[in-house]
Amino acid sequence: MMSHPGVFEHAFQVSREDIDRLGHVNNVVYLRYAQDAAVAHWYAVVDQEHRDSMVWVVRRHEIDYLKPALENDELLARTWVGAPSGATLERFIEIRRSRDGEVLASVRSVWVALDAKTPRPRRVTEQLRSFLESCERGRKDPDGPG
Repeated sequence: MMSHPGVFEHAFQVSREDIDRLGHVNNVVYLRYAQDAAVAHWYAVVDQEHRDSMVWVVRRHEIDYLKPALENDELLARTWVGAPSGATLERFIEIRRSRDGEVLASVRSVWVALDAKTPRPRRVTEQLRSFLESCERGRKDPDGPG
């Protein structure tokens, strides 16, 4: 298993609604899993001031589908951030099957930070990046935000 600074883990289970007619998790659902992990990470580590003043939009997703997930599989999304560049931030996500650690999908996304009031791009500061890297390795958030 690769080691990254500031890895955040988000656990979940595959539901019947996630399954397509081929009997495995639909490709679009992996995108939802990746977004859910990113949102859970945001809510778990940043302060209220950042939550209230910023919103994120996705500029790009790249997903490699490696192995299928099946109904009732317990999965673990591991996410971490890359270097900021202006108002953008790279985010990486591995979606693994919990029982054997197999990587089922690998995601690289580019997110853009926006000011919540003006919807204009907002620079990603080193302070914000520090928040996002502050989570402890191995921390699990089974519920996410809310």
